[in-house]
Amino acid sequence: MINKKECQRRRKRLMDMIGSDSIAILPTSSVYIRNRDVEFPFRPDSDFFYLTAYPEPEAVAVLIPDRVEGEYILFCRESDAEMETWHGRRAGLEGALDLYDADDAFPIEDMDDILPGLIEGHERIFYNMGNDQNFDQRVLSWVKQIRGKSRAGVVAPDEFISLNHFLHDMRLYKSRHEIKLMRQAAKISSGAHKRVMQYCKPGMHEFQLEAELVHEFMQNGARAAAYPSIVGSGENGCILHYTENRDEIDDGDLLLIDAGAEYQGYASDITRTFPANGKFSTAQRQAYDLVLASQLAAIEQVKPGNHWNDPHDAAVRVLTEGMIELGILKGDVDELINDQTYTKYYMHRTGHWIGMDVHDVGDYKLDGEWRMLEAGMVLTVEPGLYMPAGTKGLPKKWWNIGIRIEDDVLVTKDGYEVLSKHAPKTADEIEELMTNVA
Repeated sequence: MINKKECQRRRKRLMDMIGSDSIAILPTSSVYIRNRDVEFPFRPDSDFFYLTAYPEPEAVAVLIPDRVEGEYILFCRESDAEMETWHGRRAGLEGALDLYDADDAFPIEDMDDILPGLIEGHERIFYNMGNDQNFDQRVLSWVKQIRGKSRAGVVAPDEFISLNHFLHDMRLYKSRHEIKLMRQAAKISSGAHKRVMQYCKPGMHEFQLEAELVHEFMQNGARAAAYPSIVGSGENGCILHYTENRDEIDDGDLLLIDAGAEYQGYASDITRTFPANGKFSTAQRQAYDLVLASQLAAIEQVKPGNHWNDPHDAAVRVLTEGMIELGILKGDVDELINDQTYTKYYMHRTGHWIGMDVHDVGDYKLDGEWRMLEAGMVLTVEPGLYMPAGTKGLPKKWWNIGIRIEDDVLVTKDGYEVLSKHAPKTADEIEELMTNVA
């Protein structure tokens, strides 16, 4: 769904920030080969898509504040009946103007001839170097070409500035439209987690549950996962980024599933952990309830005025206290936290920004200090415990218990909203759902 007014506002705000005498150049993603002549499914660059909503490959957006002939220019593929017969419809130059609101549109093949003339006379180029070496070289060659005309009085840019600082700060604060899309992404993903809880049986393979996730995503309008799904049973649940998803699920295993749909360009990121046979063992439930308590404590710290690290601090304290109570750790709480002894079983942060990218853009610190949370930001809250078999000093009853509980949380003006609230989370809710399978 194209939201023209939203994109217009974004482009206007960005151009106000970069000012006159500047030009911004944003290419979309490249097409990548999967194997031989088979391509990976194309997904536009998030920064590019944020400003344009243009979904096709081979496109470059150019923003020129105060250009009389039009400030937003799109270089893209032309309509081509023969190519469209083979590879699908194109918007073409006319669609770039009518559908995607460009002021001017030119064939992508003509960019080397046209873009240097657009750059001429501007003092600054806003462009993110380092993402695409080939495109970097093209930009540098255009500037070199312009500098070669300096004796004729042509002004060439003498400053390159990254767009990240401006654009990524914009993306950190979600609009009402973006929040609506993220709620839907989370709702679809929550439904997928419920589906696999009901479908799971010992003796299945992890990839069968992954298939159910993908089915639920697509059935509800999310054409892709936001990231490779993690379906880890037993010892695999203790591997943070396990994606092989190939093992048989044993009776008594815990299943850790980290999976989220991408809906209209926006990611969700949800993790749930549940027993393969529908019933937590005593040790599994004790560990699960501890992780849940730490997550709830962390979520309570999500509110305007708190800083980014407050949820992490809350989760770490609850986890450390609980591990002492359960006999997993020994010692003084404060000392174990200060010495980071807890990282033996909880080694990652408690969350990250989420938006168009699952690990979304935005600074976590400003001037060396943790960033303050503000309304419109969206983050994950995802504490865990990972206790693989054979860990020195770990009682055997905890072996191969891997637990993570993750939700997507919006910072509101008064506190927070859990976007992924529809995914069952308490041990009782999970057992009831898995018991009452039709």
